[in-house]
Amino acid sequence: MVSTNSFRRSIEGIKKMATLTRNSLQRKDVESQLIHEQTNQTTHRLRWFLGVDIPLLLIVLLLIGLFELGVIPHYKNGFFCNDPALSFPFRGDTVSTEVIVSTIILLPFAVIFITELILIESACEMRTKLKYVSRRTAILYRNYVYGMFFNLMTVEVMKGITGSPRPTFFDICEPDTLKTCNGSEYVSTFECTSTRFAKWYQTDSYHSFPSGHTSLSVYCGFFMAWYLQQRAFNWRHRTVFLVPLVQLICISYAAICSLTRITDHRHHWWDVLVGAGIGVGTLLFTVLVLCNNFKRRPHKALESNPMTDSQHTVRTLVFDAPQPSSPL
Repeated sequence: MVSTNSFRRSIEGIKKMATLTRNSLQRKDVESQLIHEQTNQTTHRLRWFLGVDIPLLLIVLLLIGLFELGVIPHYKNGFFCNDPALSFPFRGDTVSTEVIVSTIILLPFAVIFITELILIESACEMRTKLKYVSRRTAILYRNYVYGMFFNLMTVEVMKGITGSPRPTFFDICEPDTLKTCNGSEYVSTFECTSTRFAKWYQTDSYHSFPSGHTSLSVYCGFFMAWYLQQRAFNWRHRTVFLVPLVQLICISYAAICSLTRITDHRHHWWDVLVGAGIGVGTLLFTVLVLCNNFKRRPHKALESNPMTDSQHTVRTLVFDAPQPSSPL
């Protein structure tokens, strides 16, 4: 009797082992199938990115370059003879094109990467953290660049359609008809004859409306300020002034780039106003539609790794307020 029961238990154990083995093999099959599907999806996306997105991006950049160089024909608006609003001397740019281009490209990437690295809550090794932070930064920066191209293309199209002269138009372009016109008559056709400025400057002298410096700087500055507000600011942090100070710098950057376009007489005030409107419009589209207002889902691989006392980071030192001790 005892041997019969023992035999039955052995059979049941064997059946359980067989069941577990079968379930394990089924899970492995499902996992391998999922991995295979994910690999195929990644390969498919990569092909579309390299075969469609990159060529389209290069075409857009080429068109912008040809427009800026004057190869693509664009409209030239006329002017009133001896118009004092177009008679300011050209004295250079307080914020040059090189500065504005470098800042709108580099600053958002640096701000996002540093902020995500500081605020990450995990005791994982640094390599894992960097991998997650890099991926998060790449997604947000991709959305930022997407909105920036919308901004830039809107400005370039409007410049080409309006052909509005700048306040320094007479000094840079030296239109041929300016020498023969009388009083305040309207001149509809002209050609630039300046020998003091390069061809690009002469073409750019009637691309005043709207202000590209303003639209891009407002978009960039307020994007960083909004991002910091959603991701880094909290009244419970150890310091409540660090993030607002950085936000103030971002907004001041946008204000300086915009207002100096008026004080340098590189744009009329309405050019700057409309440029700011374009910047705000593309900002709202990028933040609310593309970035979903910077809402962040916790990373599953990092959720189960709480930070230990011996792994304090810059986040703990700068942001985390001291916790009140529990009563004995």
